[in-house]
Amino acid sequence: MSRNASSDSRPVSAIWGGRFASGPSAVMEAINASIGFDKRLYAQDIAGSKAHADMLAACGILSQEDNAAIQEGLDRIREDIEAGRFEFSTRLEDIHMNVETRLRERIGDAAGRLHTARSRNDQVATDFRLWVRDAMDHIQGLLRDLQRVLIDRAEEHFDTVMPGFTHLQTAQPVTLGHHLLAYVEMFGRDRSRFRDARARLNECPLGSAALAGTGFPIDREQTARALGFDGPMRNSLDGVSDRDFALDYLSAASICAVHLSRLAEELVIWTSAQFGFVRLPDAYSTGSSIMPQKRNPDAAELVRAKAGRVIGNLNSLLVVMKGLPLAYSKDMQDDKEPVFEASDTLELCLAAMTGMVEHMMPNVARLRESAAQGFTTATDLADWLVRELGTPFRDAHGVAGAIVRMAEDRGVGLEDLTLEDMQAVEPRLTDEAVRVLTVDASVSARSSFGGTAPSRVREAVREARRRFLETEDT
Repeated sequence: MSRNASSDSRPVSAIWGGRFASGPSAVMEAINASIGFDKRLYAQDIAGSKAHADMLAACGILSQEDNAAIQEGLDRIREDIEAGRFEFSTRLEDIHMNVETRLRERIGDAAGRLHTARSRNDQVATDFRLWVRDAMDHIQGLLRDLQRVLIDRAEEHFDTVMPGFTHLQTAQPVTLGHHLLAYVEMFGRDRSRFRDARARLNECPLGSAALAGTGFPIDREQTARALGFDGPMRNSLDGVSDRDFALDYLSAASICAVHLSRLAEELVIWTSAQFGFVRLPDAYSTGSSIMPQKRNPDAAELVRAKAGRVIGNLNSLLVVMKGLPLAYSKDMQDDKEPVFEASDTLELCLAAMTGMVEHMMPNVARLRESAAQGFTTATDLADWLVRELGTPFRDAHGVAGAIVRMAEDRGVGLEDLTLEDMQAVEPRLTDEAVRVLTVDASVSARSSFGGTAPSRVREAVREARRRFLETEDT
């Protein structure tokens, strides 16, 4: 006798029924079981089973007495799980069989009728869609919270002048409020991506059965409505094998994580001694085990790092799905862990970033001082030449550049040059040209729609509140 056949004295799997003469090996049981992670689907699994049982009863496939027993039994199982009284078994592989087996222990043979006209293939596809839909709704709330904090801080600093950067080199003065509102827009697009993904997700696979549908006279519209879907999926093969909804979720999560990482990177830079733009509170900072003076922005650094985790989860599921023929393959059991981990990671990062933005302390004086460094108002001088003297912009650019070179050679700022100094380059310059060289004049002049002028920032704050905080997601 082979060792595997003789050493395995466990009973034949209750899941697989009569097809196999012996149960799985310990290794097979370990690699095959998903209960360690898919127990997170318990609420969705029970909701799907309750809707399925109600439909079977309405269609005359299940007796009303059996349905009542199933409904009551499932409610009690959910209570047990949430109270920590439910013992999950790896021998039963997954959340579906753990629940069904416990249901049979409670109500007897009626539990065995619950699986009529469905398969674990359409069951897990339904559970997973419900879970991802709930996760998207939760993420929407967290994104709204972050936007609210950003908008509040933008309103507080609508006229706080700071340097704007390109290539991480000082470019032109902007306002801190304007800078923060840029992230409000980014996170608004993230919300729209989750909203779009949710709309595409909202079709019900239940009733697709294993892959080909079922011969029982079921009502898929009823189960879809009961579970909050717009309707049933139109193709049973697609119903059990599609994981686009999970990829959509991970894609939106990855882009959101990138936005969080960019903001985190700025906080890391801004809190450095070389910049000194912002101070994070103790609650979001750490010290050093050796250097007493250190104050590290670890929360921001970890948000930055965890973007890689979320992106990696997207890549992981893409690779799992890329070579699978229709319909269901066991590979798809590995679809959930990347989604669960990405969701947990993103939720944590959103909460951390919301706290950091809400409690960060901008150094207004340092921001203003830095805004004037690096000849950031040179473009304002060129614009004045165009506007007041009719100079072609390319010529005005050359004049302003020559004046910048003069200031640089002397080791002073543009605002430190006298009118006579500048008239040596362009004799037609007047006192008005000197006045445009202040950072306040510079930001005030940028009053085009979407610009950094304080008046525009205040308008943008009001509009952002209306667009993102005063309307409900659908």
